[in-house]
Amino acid sequence: MANRHPPESELFSALEQLISSRTLRFTPVTPLRVVVLALDRYLADSRAAPDSYSYDVTITDGKWRVKCSVALGLNRSVQVNALRCGSHALVTRLSLVYDETRLRRGCVCVEEARGDHGGSLTITDPDAIRWWTHEAVGCSVTALTDAPLRNSRKHYLSLWNNEDPHGAAWLPCTPPPEVVIDVSRICHLADLDVLLATYRQPLPLLVRVLHRSRVRYYGKPDQNVDFPFQAYFEVADQSGVMSMVLWNELCPEWYQRLTVGSVLYLQHYTLKRSYQNRSRPQLSTLPLMPLTSTEICLNPRSPTAVITVIPPKSVQPQWSLPEVTYNFCTRREVESLAGNQACDVIGVVTYVSRVERIRNRGNTVPEKFWTYRWVHAVDGTSDSPFILEIFASSQPEIFNGICPMTYLVCTHMRVCPGLGSGSGLYLTSSTETQLFITGCHRKQPYVSDPKVKAFIQWAKTLKDSVVLRKTTVGGQYCYPPPPSTFTPNTTSNRASEGALPSLMAVGDLRKELESLQYREHRRVAVQGHITAVQYHRWPPEAPHTTPPSEQLVEHDSVGVAGGSASSLSTGAHGPSETSPAPSRSDATNSPKRRRVEQGVLRQYWTRAKRLLERQVKPAGRHEDEETMRRSDGEDGDALSTPSPQPTDNSETGSTPDTPQSPAHPVVSWESSVWPLLKQDVVDHVRCASLDRESVPEKFNFTDRDVFLHRLNLSPAKWSPEFPSDAESCKRTHTPVNFPGYFTLTLLGLNQQAAVDSHFLPVFCGEDPRAAGTSYDLHDDTLTSCLSTGRVCAQANFSPETLLSSAPALEAERVVCLLDACLLGENQLEIVCSKLYTTAHVTAPV
Repeated sequence: MANRHPPESELFSALEQLISSRTLRFTPVTPLRVVVLALDRYLADSRAAPDSYSYDVTITDGKWRVKCSVALGLNRSVQVNALRCGSHALVTRLSLVYDETRLRRGCVCVEEARGDHGGSLTITDPDAIRWWTHEAVGCSVTALTDAPLRNSRKHYLSLWNNEDPHGAAWLPCTPPPEVVIDVSRICHLADLDVLLATYRQPLPLLVRVLHRSRVRYYGKPDQNVDFPFQAYFEVADQSGVMSMVLWNELCPEWYQRLTVGSVLYLQHYTLKRSYQNRSRPQLSTLPLMPLTSTEICLNPRSPTAVITVIPPKSVQPQWSLPEVTYNFCTRREVESLAGNQACDVIGVVTYVSRVERIRNRGNTVPEKFWTYRWVHAVDGTSDSPFILEIFASSQPEIFNGICPMTYLVCTHMRVCPGLGSGSGLYLTSSTETQLFITGCHRKQPYVSDPKVKAFIQWAKTLKDSVVLRKTTVGGQYCYPPPPSTFTPNTTSNRASEGALPSLMAVGDLRKELESLQYREHRRVAVQGHITAVQYHRWPPEAPHTTPPSEQLVEHDSVGVAGGSASSLSTGAHGPSETSPAPSRSDATNSPKRRRVEQGVLRQYWTRAKRLLERQVKPAGRHEDEETMRRSDGEDGDALSTPSPQPTDNSETGSTPDTPQSPAHPVVSWESSVWPLLKQDVVDHVRCASLDRESVPEKFNFTDRDVFLHRLNLSPAKWSPEFPSDAESCKRTHTPVNFPGYFTLTLLGLNQQAAVDSHFLPVFCGEDPRAAGTSYDLHDDTLTSCLSTGRVCAQANFSPETLLSSAPALEAERVVCLLDACLLGENQLEIVCSKLYTTAHVTAPV
């Protein structure tokens, strides 16, 4: 039965017209202005998109809301975070999609949409908005359930990875109820090998969980498994330690309730030979026999396993179950550990990076990403912090809640010695790593560990104000530091492993960068000649952010810095923003004349600043707002294409069309041949102005929620509790001591392609990147600065003096390591993390 609707609801009216359409499609005369409330991802069928995932979107006009399928052509808009929760959109085409194998089962599909950057819908309570359903097409059956609208899937995946539990199907951890069990007839783990050979039904088990792995998703597009999940546990009794596997539907039901330290009573389990080709936790601290030939399987059927969690107070000493043991190491002790050795650590967090993603190269169908972040923590035993590479551990609330000043416990971390001798030491999480932050430590088994107690006593002596001054968050951060010599690696491209990538042709770089997805990090190596260098002061005098519109739900796709044009631009002719061209006479003058180039001041203009001045300009305000809407509408067209193509970004360095106040001066240098060679460049990958998100900044408690929102990935569901971009922009940006950055132009060896990148030197010890900075000899030249990643002495830093040594790069053939990360729609970060000169390249190039 159709609902009666108020005439002011354009969304409701459009949906009703769609239902009555004989063509199953509806194109509104005026695009529907909506806000995105939720985005859900699920595995597509084998005939769908190459990335093997589909999406559902919940949209609202403030009066009605509806859950729709997203057309495959819009998948790219989700993957680059253009279509995201909280964003405004203009829906220009809707359709009805039926499941022809089922009765009265269909859904609404958003066929075409684009960004609505001038949207001003105000949403205060999304849960109070009425759902639109229609029984005639079965929308009432699918729209209100926590299940995908299409492909007969039973569950959603986390929006940005496959490891985190997501959706109502995953039951939370709750205190176990009181139970009565019969332990008079149980089986010991050491006896299970014999039972496996005899095919006899084994007796119940009474075990304790010692380790828990993260969830593994093994779904395939052509696979017919409702819940293709798997999780490993290491369980023990007095006879030994054995692996236990939780399968399929039992993962959503039990995974979050089976925590480390839990005591389990298991019935109707099965046994099978262990899968040997998998990582296992190191159990050297346990005086128990590892039983690795057999594993326990808990299945949802044939037979259905029966799992009982025993409340802690009901666990009896006579059961002789082993306690959970730990191997806590202090920061000083970690120095002496061997590579790949496992340890547990506790510390006060002093730095938290943004969450980034890397592709799991071993899984191409379906495509998978690992999510990770870098954390620094101190424990008082060393001047150096723990440097922790933490991957998602199927604990999303804890992983996303890590912030400075919290007490962080990471179990079963593995030692990585880095690439250089004695440098780059860090700890990386393993499959069995578990995370605990302030608020989660109570009643955990490790609280009685002597080293944990010693840490707590030390932490009590700290003054919050003193520690807070040393805390930072965010910014571009890559670790471990690259080795001092370049030897390309042909088997791995994972920046987190520290392995150097193989060389890539500069002409192939554009395609590589265009394939990046939201917050995906990728490291590439390119060779050529540095032809131009610019120095920019930071923070800029002119605002780099588009002023927020007056709305509660807003996520403008205009970048927080650098304009809204695509970050990848093609420019074969004319000067670029990062390559100011002096006159021919200057380029061919005497060396003394060329040194004067260091003082050339360039003024550049960002589109964000022009938008700001138009918005605050009292005269002609209506016309300027119309201009902004037209421009933003053009930018938003990226939403309606499956793969947005790069556009020219030269406007960020062009002469403004209206009088403006002076922008920041830039000190620059150019190669003597660059004015001539740039005319023949057919592909120039340029980067926009430096984004605020690329610079680490000081942390404060007042803006804790704002920091967490910006550092974490875009959420799958919008909530009024999430700080909006408007609130984030109002916050004062307080960077670490970072007076400026460089923009480099590298010309490929064939002189047909060029790439611009930012270089962000370390100026002081409070910068979190200082922990990975090379302390090789530094002669205060630009070449040394680019090679070591730091300035020689900040107190005497002079960009003019530094660029006076740039002519030494004229004929130098170099290899640049570039770290690229797509921060969001049209916000591509390209940072040169290290430059190698010919003397430091050990392989033929």
